[in-house]
Amino acid sequence: MKKTKLISENANYTAVNVGKLSELNDYSLIHPKTKQEIQGKVFLKDPTKATATEISFTTIPPHSEIPYFHIHTKDEETYIILKGSGYYQVDEDLFPISEGSVIRVAPQGVRGLCNTSDEPMVYICIQAKENSLEEYTTEDGKRVEFKPKWR
Repeated sequence: MKKTKLISENANYTAVNVGKLSELNDYSLIHPKTKQEIQGKVFLKDPTKATATEISFTTIPPHSEIPYFHIHTKDEETYIILKGSGYYQVDEDLFPISEGSVIRVAPQGVRGLCNTSDEPMVYICIQAKENSLEEYTTEDGKRVEFKPKWR
């Protein structure tokens, strides 16, 4: 089973590398509830030491599906499709998805997706507690003078 590679870290950040998207299938994990092995999925909360989000990369083989629907009790999810195409279902609504599609699902939305394309589907899922974002865009940022080392 492939592991994320630590690039660099200090008290203010952790940088990791998951490798090429074409090699995501080298990752696998045992699902904590079903105890089944899931091929092509890597979670990033622990490797990056994140405290507010869980981010994962997932690959779905051509002409296949995530084998279950699910909900959450507190967390919303945002799915970003990077490669492939298929369908996403939330409750009774079914709609097409493809590279560039972004889907936000509330915790109680029953969700699932499938890949109908001839290539692997690759997506990022970002999970965070619903309504926890207090500030966003430029309101939370503050410019500081800092000399970049790359120049």
